[in-house]
Parts: sequence; structure tokens; C-alpha cells
Amino acid sequence: MDWRSVRFDWNRARAFLVTAEEGSLSAAARALGMTQPTLGRQVTALEAELGVALFERGGRGLELTPSGLELIQYVRAMGDAASNLSLVATGRSETVAGNVSISATEAMATYTLPPLIKKLRMLEPGITIELIATNSTSDLKRREADIAIRAFRPTQPDLIAKKLGASPAHLYATPAYLETLGSIATPADLADACFIGFDQNHQFMTLLNERGFSLTPANFPVCSESHIVHWQLVKAGLGIGVMVEEVGDAETSVERVLPELEPYTGTLWLVAHRELRTSRRVRAVFDFLAEELSKPS
Repeated sequence: MDWRSVRFDWNRARAFLVTAEEGSLSAAARALGMTQPTLGRQVTALEAELGVALFERGGRGLELTPSGLELIQYVRAMGDAASNLSLVATGRSETVAGNVSISATEAMATYTLPPLIKKLRMLEPGITIELIATNSTSDLKRREADIAIRAFRPTQPDLIAKKLGASPAHLYATPAYLETLGSIATPADLADACFIGFDQNHQFMTLLNERGFSLTPANFPVCSESHIVHWQLVKAGLGIGVMVEEVGDAETSVERVLPELEPYTGTLWLVAHRELRTSRRVRAVFDFLAEELSKPS
């Protein structure tokens, strides 16, 4: 904000607001605990600073001019803000309100966060939540989200991050599909299996091959960049896919593939812009998610 553009005395703005609210200089002076001439001088000085007439005398006392009517809404907002500041500073305001946007992967936004947001809304009904389900990285510096849940640690110096812990994932498929493959004991037994890919770059295939598989693009006849679609394809019996443990183990239509295989374990990070230090509502949501997502599954 360019503070040099603010060229009026805020105390005089308060005098204008109270005079407009009370309807006369005498009533406003009593409300503010000052003399009527002093209050009148403040209003006159504000008119000089702004270069407009704020009041005109009518049959019922002071009335706002068109300029005064236009400006009063902004001064009233200033008055509300000043009142809230006073309440917070004296500890008398316990409300936390406003919008907070959370960015998370499709899978987390679909399966993990809804019950947590329900609990949060019960605890903080004044906070509204915008849930951004995306597998792309939201740019917190450009305010694409207030809070993000990521699978990597941020490196930007003006971001605040908290490590949440491990998020194990396993391979899953329907029992009916696995029956078509015969006996499965090692990754080599899945050389002819169908896997559900995420993209044509076959990053999922590379990850699996690094863990002992011998797969080619021919093993990935179906792919989708959407994690939710990927999971639905797995549940439909089209092949083998991957899902985080808490979601995969809770799904009764599938089972783990090679359950003895070491799970893929990623680390989750809760990330926020440095505004976290000054925004009560963002801090409230951040602390809530940090506690809930750090609990054992």
C-alpha cells in the first residue's frame, strides 16, 4: 500500500463518521466526549483536506451531501475495522471469520479432507473453506491458495512449512482381475499385467521398474492424469494402480497387490504463506490441519 496517498487525518474521519451517525455536531460531540467547536473544526478540516463538502444544513439539521454519501461507506468500514482492532487488542473478540483456501491433490481433497473440513466447520463456523483439488503445485506467493498440502518440502524463503509425516502407498487391484493373472509372488509374475498409468511419459512405470519390476509401455494400455479417475479405473477391474494406504485399505472392492512389497512412502508438508503469522483465520486452519493430519491413521 502507498501510505503517502493517504492525505487526511484519521481522527477527522472519525469526527465525520460520528457526526453523520448522530445527525448533529452537538450529539456527536457528546458521543466522543469533546466540545462541539472542536468537533466542528475537525469536520471542517477534513473537508478542506479532501476538497469536498461533506454536510449541508437542512430542515432537520445536518444532511450528507452527495460527496458525503459517497464517502461515508468507506469511513464506516474504517470505523468497523477500528472497533474490531480494539476488541482484538483487549482480548474481547474471540471470533475467527473469513475465507481460507486450501490446495491439495485430488485424492486428498476427495477422500481425506472432507471429514476434517466438517469438523473444522463445527469448531470455527465463521471460517469458510475453498478447497482446490489439483495435482499441480499451487503458487502460494501469487496467492493461488492460502494453505497447500504438498508431497515435497518447499524451498521458497517466504513460505512456512510443517512436516506432517509419511504417507505410504501400495499397489491395488480387484480380486477378479488378479485371478486372471494366476499365482503372484514376485514382481516378475506381473510382467504381462495391465497397469493404470498417469501420463504418456510413464513416470509411474519408471518408479515401478526401479523397485524390481520389468514393465514396458505395453503394460499401460489405459492412463489418466486424474488420480480420482485412476482409482476408479482400478476399482472397475481394468488393471493395477496405486493409492495411499488409508484410502486403498478402506476400499472393499480391491486388495493389495504383492502385500509384502515395501510401500512407496512419501512425506507430506503443510505449507502456508508468511501471512500465517498475521492472519488468525489462516493460522486457525493451519494449526487444525497440522494436528489432524499428524494423527496416526
